[in-house]
Amino acid sequence: MRHPIRVLVPALVAAGALTGCAGTTPEPDHVVQPAKSPAAEAAKAAGSVGAAGSACELPVSFGLAADWRPAAVKATDDEVFAALGKQGPATMVCEIDAKPAGNIGYLRVWTAGTGPARTALEGFVKAEQNTSKVSYKETKAGALPVVEVTYTVYNKLMEESKEESAFAVAAPKGTVIVHLGGLDSQEHREMLPAYELARGTLKGL
Repeated sequence: MRHPIRVLVPALVAAGALTGCAGTTPEPDHVVQPAKSPAAEAAKAAGSVGAAGSACELPVSFGLAADWRPAAVKATDDEVFAALGKQGPATMVCEIDAKPAGNIGYLRVWTAGTGPARTALEGFVKAEQNTSKVSYKETKAGALPVVEVTYTVYNKLMEESKEESAFAVAAPKGTVIVHLGGLDSQEHREMLPAYELARGTLKGL
C-alpha cells in the first residue's frame, strides 16, 4: 500500500479568540458541573502509525486520535527543509496534522540515529530558539522508558510564549522524538490528548 509523502513547507495559520462570561451561583441542590475542556478528555485510538504499511514507517508505532492525518515527510536539500525539517540532531520524518480534527497544529515525529534518548532530546530543545521553563523527566511511554520535556517558546510574531511538549525513546532501530507544538498554548492544551495517546500506546518495532 502506497501513501503520500509530503515535502515540508511552511504552514499558514490563523488565530481565534476565546471569550467567557460569569453567571450567578446556582443553588446547592442544582450545582452545575463545569464542562470538561478538550484537554481533559482522554483520546481513543482511531488508527496507528509507525508499522510497515502505515502512512509513516518508523522505529516505533503509536495510536492516532480520530481525524489526525499522518503523512511521511521527505527530506530534501533545499533551504526550507534545512530550516524547518532539521532541529539539532533530529530530522523530521512524519507530520500528523490536527486540522481535520479541529485544531491548528501538528504532532511531529523526528529521528536522531542511535544513542541515548536524553542526549537527543536535549540537543533537540537546545536547537530551538527563545526557549524557557525547560523541564525534563524520566518516565514510561507504553512499556518503554522515555525522556519527556515540557518548555515554552517565545513567538515573536504573536508576541507571547507558547507551551511545547516532547518525548524521546531510544528504540532498537534508532532514537525517536515525538513533539507537539501548536499555534499557541490554548491550541497546545487542546491537542494534548492526542499527544498523551501517542505516548501511552508507544511500542518498539
